[in-house]
Amino acid sequence: MNPTLAGFLYLVAAVAFILGIKRLASPATARSGNQFASAGMLLAVVVTLVDRQIVGYGAITAGMVVGAGIGAYLARSVEMTAMPQLVAAFNGFGGGSSALVALAELTNGTGLASRTLVTIAISIFIGSLTLAGSFIAFGKLQGIIDGRSITTPGQRILDPVFAVAALAAAVAIVVSDATYTGWILAAFAAVLGVTRTLPIGGADMPVVISFLNSASGVAAAAAGFVIESNALIISGALVGASGLILTNIMVKAMNRTLGAVLFSAFGASADISLGADSEDRVARRGSPEDVAVTLAFAKRVVIVPGYGLAVAQAQHTIRELATLLEGRGVEVRYAIHPVAGRMPGHMNVLLAEADVPYDLLFDLEDINPDFPSTDVSLVVGANDVVNPLARTDSTSPIYGMPILDVDRSNLVVVVKRSLSPGYAGIDNPLFYEDNTLMLFADAKKGLSEVVSAVKEL
Repeated sequence: MNPTLAGFLYLVAAVAFILGIKRLASPATARSGNQFASAGMLLAVVVTLVDRQIVGYGAITAGMVVGAGIGAYLARSVEMTAMPQLVAAFNGFGGGSSALVALAELTNGTGLASRTLVTIAISIFIGSLTLAGSFIAFGKLQGIIDGRSITTPGQRILDPVFAVAALAAAVAIVVSDATYTGWILAAFAAVLGVTRTLPIGGADMPVVISFLNSASGVAAAAAGFVIESNALIISGALVGASGLILTNIMVKAMNRTLGAVLFSAFGASADISLGADSEDRVARRGSPEDVAVTLAFAKRVVIVPGYGLAVAQAQHTIRELATLLEGRGVEVRYAIHPVAGRMPGHMNVLLAEADVPYDLLFDLEDINPDFPSTDVSLVVGANDVVNPLARTDSTSPIYGMPILDVDRSNLVVVVKRSLSPGYAGIDNPLFYEDNTLMLFADAKKGLSEVVSAVKEL
């Protein structure tokens, strides 16, 4: 392929990446943004394969067909509740691919420049660590690995030892240019990925996934320098930067620091804190009919979706209920917490699947001032993001985390299967307040009964 043409097509791909990320900033344009970025990546892959004459056209076509088939199958078969696990797996594969590219260059290259060897070491280390860490995160979210903090004896000593060994292997790559040093570095980095992810509790997994996403971008950018691919450098830098920005947004939303997430065990205690007097407190139970009457005769209702809504696949049912209420003249809006669900934007995508209008979705900062004038807040499957202890109890692990102030509504209706705590492992005093009504049920089943009751009014 003509070098000028290849350079131009790489530029087009880079522009598609940038436009794609830009359009992901809004739910209204997110779908087209994903399409832009996907088209840019497809173009970059095809140009690379043709320009470098890596494989024949038959192999390129076969790879595209197989890859597209797997992607289409995953897009249709993976449920929204499993999307964080899928993202974690994608991060892992991305990091692993970058590490393999760097290892291949180290194996096949001769007389490589020192700067190239440095970027090879960086790509192998970050890529291997991302691969191992991402699949540990996948296992925790999927339930294959215990979601609580898992530590090993002597870990505080062994982790620094592994880190020093990895650094020594990286130096050996630059000095000796030997293939085996690359594999040694990959092994130590993978071990660190495992030992540093296992101690992180389930509550912090969304942050870990976002951080590993950023790391996979950095590894890709480093691999781009190794093989002198501008498209890979640009796309990797975009992923790395956007992932880091998203990670920063998430830790701020949880009133945390990235260091605290990576090197502490928030949400990981094996013991569930139920509060000093929770056993003496009684939650006020309601029936679907009680909830139906409460909602149907309200003027302003705010719906707060959480992971329980996603697990029950109740997004279409909540949309049906909202439509019924709107038909009765009730103003219905949705409050979205930045870390509701298991990944950023989880609730937005879930509600978009049910055709909930984008202009009815409100962020925490926009909706919180309106709760005191809200008649009913309907909390479906959310827990930690509406826990008042974040404001009132300085000893709570979630103290200082911005929450949705649903407790300041005139009435709170909570749809939940039980009084079990959320990912942070602490009880929620909201459930026992005088202005809270608990509907103990699976979200889909309970909301379906409320819908039926509203129709009979």
